[in-house]
Order: sequence, then C-alpha cells, then structure tokens
Amino acid sequence: MTNPNLSVGDIRPSQVVQSFGIGSLIDLPHLSVMVLGLDDWSVDGRNEVSEDRLLAAVQAELGSQVARLMHPPVEAATSSGMVYSGSPLVGVPVATFPRWMVCPLCRQLLAIESALVQLKTDPVRPDRARYVHTNCGKAKAPPTMVPSRFLVGCEHGHLDDFPWSYFVHGQQVSCPGVLRIIEAGVTGEAAEIYIECDGCQHGVGGKSRRPLSDAFGEKGRSSLPACRGRHPHVRMFSDEPCVKPLKTLALGASNTWFGVMASALSLPQAVDPVAQIVEEHWLHFNRATSQADLEAMRRFQVIPPYPTISDPALWAAIEARRQGHAIDNPKTLKTPEWHTLRQPLDAPSSRHFRAVPTSVPDGMAMLRQVVLVERLREVRALLGFTRIRAFGDFEEATSDDQALVGLSRGKPTWVPATDVYGEGIFLEFDEAMIQRWCQRAAVQQRQRDFQAAHRTWRTQRRLDPNQGYPDIRYTLLHSLAHALIRQLAVACGYAMASLRERIYALEPTADDGPMAGILIYTAAADSEGTLGGLVQLGAPEFLGYHLRAALETLHICASDPLCADHEPQTEPGLLHGAACHACLFLPETSCERGNKYLDRSLVVATVERDDLAFFTG
Repeated sequence: MTNPNLSVGDIRPSQVVQSFGIGSLIDLPHLSVMVLGLDDWSVDGRNEVSEDRLLAAVQAELGSQVARLMHPPVEAATSSGMVYSGSPLVGVPVATFPRWMVCPLCRQLLAIESALVQLKTDPVRPDRARYVHTNCGKAKAPPTMVPSRFLVGCEHGHLDDFPWSYFVHGQQVSCPGVLRIIEAGVTGEAAEIYIECDGCQHGVGGKSRRPLSDAFGEKGRSSLPACRGRHPHVRMFSDEPCVKPLKTLALGASNTWFGVMASALSLPQAVDPVAQIVEEHWLHFNRATSQADLEAMRRFQVIPPYPTISDPALWAAIEARRQGHAIDNPKTLKTPEWHTLRQPLDAPSSRHFRAVPTSVPDGMAMLRQVVLVERLREVRALLGFTRIRAFGDFEEATSDDQALVGLSRGKPTWVPATDVYGEGIFLEFDEAMIQRWCQRAAVQQRQRDFQAAHRTWRTQRRLDPNQGYPDIRYTLLHSLAHALIRQLAVACGYAMASLRERIYALEPTADDGPMAGILIYTAAADSEGTLGGLVQLGAPEFLGYHLRAALETLHICASDPLCADHEPQTEPGLLHGAACHACLFLPETSCERGNKYLDRSLVVATVERDDLAFFTG
C-alpha cells in the first residue's frame, strides 16, 4: 500500500529511527505494513539535523555521498490528515506486507492481488483501512481479513512471504486448489496449525495438508525453498541468488528487524559568543557563500536579526569554523565526549550542553569525580538494519558487510536521524583502582573466559574473532551501569526504558586510553528537555544512597543460584556471566550492547564467587 493520498496510521517521529525504521514491520489495527526505503521518501520541507561529528561517522561508514542527516517527516498541526481536506499528506511511505491475508471465517489464504480481496478505506478514520474477502461463503457482508501470521527470512537480511503453496505441494506449485490455514487446537502452537489445499492430493506424503511445525527447525530446511534474495523495503524482487537458508518467522517477532544506529552527544566547541551563535545555527550559516548572503538571510528571517553583531563579525566566524573544523577520526565518537565530561569547567555551556561538577559521595573512594549534566542533546542516525540476528552496537554491525541491509537501492545521500534532549549523571572512576583490580589473577582468568566466549560468538557469525572485544573493565562498568539504572528508575520519575547508558572504557595501552567512566542520561524522545529528576539524584547525599542500594541488590538475585553460577561460555550464543532479567538486564532502548558483557560477580560478591568483586566493602 503506497498510495500517497492514503493515510493508514500514526507513529512518533523518534520511532521512525529507533523502533520502526526502514525495513521494519508496523502492526496496525487491521493491516501489517513495511516502512519503505529512502527512494520513496520525500525530503521537501524536511528539517536537517545538525551534528557534524555524527555526520562524519556516518560518512565514514556509508560513504562521503551522505550529505545530510534529516528529521523524519512530521505532519503540520493544521493538517487534518483526511483525503478530502485538500492538504497534502506528510509521512513515512509504507507498503502492505505480508501480502497474504487470511479470512477469519472461512480460513482461506489469499494474496492481496487476488480479485477476491478488496481494500476498504475510511477518509475520516485512516486507522480503519482494511482488506475484505468479497465472496466468503460464511458471511453475508465481506469480512475483514487479517495478515498471515508467518514470514520467511534469512541472515543476509532478506524477507519474503511465506511460500504457502510450495510448503503444501512441494514442486507442484501450479495446483489451482484453494489454500486454507486450519487451527486444530486453541494454543496457537505450530504443531496445531495445518496448511490445507482442498483441490488436490499432491501434498507431502500423499496428503493435501501439512502441519506448520514442519516449517521450523531441521524440517524447515527441507520444507522451504531456497531464499529468493528479496528486499521488499526497496522493491528488490529480482530473485537474486542467496546461499542462506530460509527461516520461518512469526509476524511481530522482534527478530524480523534490528536497527543499526550511531549516536553522538552534541558538544560545544566555541568559546567566543559570536562563534557559539555560528556553531548553534551552522546549518543556516553554512549555506552562506559570501558576506552579502548574510544580509539576505537576515531580510528573509532565515537567521535571527542579531542587532548587536555585524555581518563582518559573523562572516569572520563562519570562515574560521570552515578553516578549523576538521574531525581526525570520525568513528571514535566517544573520545571527545570523554574529554569534555571529565573536564566540565573547561567546556563552554550552550543551549544543548551544560555540565557542572559536584562532590563525590562519602565512602566512594573509587570515584574520581561526579559531574551533573544539566543539559545534553543526543543525535541518533539510522545506518541500516539486520534480520534474524542482532549485533547490539555500531562497531559490531558495521564489521559484517553482508548482514547490514542498506536503506536504499543505491548509496544513500541522506539518512534519517532524530534528537533526544535531556539530562544525565557522569561518573569517572579512579584509574589506579581500576588497574589494580584488572591485575588480579581471578579477574584476568575471567577476562580469558569472556575472550573465549567472545571469539566463539563472533566465529559463529563469520566475524573476525580477534576484533571487537571491549575488555574486562568494560564488563565491570557496564554491569554497574545496569544496576544503577535499575535503581535510579525507581526514584527519578522516568521509566527504565527512558534511561540510557554510555560506557567509556579503554585500557591504558589503547588509542585515546585510558578511560573509565559511565554516563547515565535520559532518553526521552520528542521532547525539549526534561525536568531535572535525574540530575537531582546526582547530589552526593542521594547518589551515595542509590549507589549503595544498587550494589546491595546485586549480592542476591531472585534466580540464584542459577544466575550466579552462569559462566560466559555456558551457552555459545550468550555473552554474559552472572546476569539475567531479574538482576541486570535492561530494555533494549537502554543498553548500548544488547545486554551482552554483563557479570554482577565482577561488581560485588555473589553466592558463587567472592574473588572477583571490585566493591569489597
């Protein structure tokens, strides 16, 4: 469904990047639709996102042809969104997917291209758009059809409709019989669902129906055809050969889409007031080619009037930024943030950033300093996505070219991005204490265990097993950050999913090292800041209490002793030690590593181990 004059629903702008990005499926009341690629998007009237460091990182990954970061389209408040209103609809283009529907009464399976399937719309209520079965023999009025519950995809990011006819008939796909999906039980399990053809007896084993359970596991390898290499989000249906086996996916399952994003904090660089103005409104000032353009920009109110600043002064600041604005290593997004956060008094304040140091809580000698970030802005850009398996962070996903699915048919010239405004607490740890802890024999052995699990995990995904390991200090800080987020969410007024982490962890021997810090900040999208509930908890008397409470909760887990006994190599697909949903795991919007590299036994003593704990008091 790609009619530009038809609206079928609403999502929040931030969801276009975070949850329902290009290539993902959106479940509407009567439809399931897929967000189309950038080739179908309109950039007219769109706002550009200004963040040079992030744009440089995107260019380093996707190519220098990426010129802009763009906000998702937002419909004007005055537009009614109705077809007959006369105002053009603004939004994200989608297409119906899967393209097979099921009649809830007669259970017939039909493609939406069938003459028996008709689209019904309501201009007043776009959410009522639906497909109906026009000749259902069990209803007087055409019943509303529902999307089929199953799809097929592969680890190269391809997605396709479930091959219903092939599944029942094998190679005899030319059978003209009617396909039906029959549920023999009430549990909804695949073993109780049968795909039936009522016009032949050429199915597997001489039968006209087959249990859907045959489409899963080992049986699925022989029951499903070869992958056709399709990318429906960019209309690529050329049946490119693909060597990956198809896997059956449930509609609405989380493994149908994993967004790959890069993010950066907006950091002020300019100290001079005029340079700060140019930096803040660089998207407009960067379009000026001469000093005369500034006068025109003032006249047409492209920029504020600035009555106390002359055009020569503005032009000089613009030229200075162009000459001195270079990013050495665009993919090291966290390095400038680390230096700014640990030296807050040297960083100029701006509309998007303000940080002030505060006292360290009593009894927390492992903390070097605490910084209250009263204002911050994070920009997130969508680079691509994966299916079936997720990587969890920017560095891992971009190291496997075959798994990262692009946002357009060719190389994109822009990517969707969104801003997040909020606040945070930054904790810098004493480097000497971190290094002494890392040198313990038990900790070094634990590091070897994590490294072995890391190599196994990456080998299974055809990645370089010697790359990407974040070091044992990262696991320590990451585990502590999760515990602190769970504790702060109880008191700060924000849901746990609205808090995020940024871990700064590098060994002394690494480039830009050493680093040992945690930033916990709000991730409240579509808002112009937050109310200070998190920053308030950074005061020494509150932070000390919550740190101790977070540590206390890690000693005993509700899943002990199973949780405490978990080793990094217990299961090949998991990269964590003593951690589970009852003690450390966070929502996917909060964790930067997909709940990997976690181990509470590195933080405090548990019922299983007491020789790894960083906090021993």
